[in-house]
Amino acid sequence: MTSPGNDEARWDGDARAAELAGRLLAVRHRIEAATVAAARSDAPRLIVVTKFHPADDVRRLAALGITDVGENRDQEAAAKAAGLTDLDVRWHFIGQLQSNKAKSVAKYASSVQSIDRPQLVDALAKAVAREQDATGRADLDCFIQVSLDNDAGAHRGGAAPAVVGDLAARIETAAGLRLCGLMAVAPLGSDPEEAFADLSRISAALRVDHPSATAISAGMSQDLEAAVKFGATHLRIGSDILGSRPAVG
Repeated sequence: MTSPGNDEARWDGDARAAELAGRLLAVRHRIEAATVAAARSDAPRLIVVTKFHPADDVRRLAALGITDVGENRDQEAAAKAAGLTDLDVRWHFIGQLQSNKAKSVAKYASSVQSIDRPQLVDALAKAVAREQDATGRADLDCFIQVSLDNDAGAHRGGAAPAVVGDLAARIETAAGLRLCGLMAVAPLGSDPEEAFADLSRISAALRVDHPSATAISAGMSQDLEAAVKFGATHLRIGSDILGSRPAVG
C-alpha cells in the first residue's frame, strides 16, 4: 500500500490538497466541540462523502488521514474503489440501493447503510456469500435506514420505524451480514434535534432485542452537532469538506 508519507509528498504544493486539509480541520474542530458539549468521551467516526468528486480527492483525503469514505451511487463507487485498491480506506455505501446492484456492492463495500426492505437483505446476503466464497471478504456491516418522515420515507428514503425489528431479525440471521444499527437523514425542513431524538429512541428500542446493534449513522454537514448530541456513532460529511460538486462537462 502507498504510505501516507509518499502521498503527502505527491500532493506537496497542491492547492486542492491544501483546501481539503483546511476544510477537514474545521470539520474535525466542530466534531470535537460537539463531542465536548454532549459530555461524550467517544467521538463519532467520520465518513467523508465523496460522491461526484474525483478519485484523486479520495487519495488526497487518505493522505490527510481519512480512512472511511461514503458513496451514493454504485457505478461511481465501484469505479473509484477499483482504481484505489492501494489505499487503506473503507467504502461505505450510503445511497438508495437497488437489489440488482447487490452483487457489485458486495465486491467493495465495508458497509451498506441504506437497508430498508427485506428483498435487499436477501440480495445482499446472496451476493456476500458468493463474494466470500470467491475472495474471503469480511462480513458486510449492515445499517437499517429509518425514515423519520411521517409518510414513511417518500422524501428521503428509509423504512418505517414499525418494521425495523423485522429487518433487524432478517439481517441478524443471514450468514455474511452483521447488524450494526441504524442510519437516518433528518427530514427536510424539520428540527434536526427532534429528528435525531426520535432516532435515538428507535435505536434504544432496537437494542432491547439486538443489543449489539449500537451504531447510529446520522448527521451531515448542516446538522452534525445535533447528531452528536443524540448519540451518533458515525457522521456522513460531504460538502463542508469537499465543497460544491464539480461542474460537469
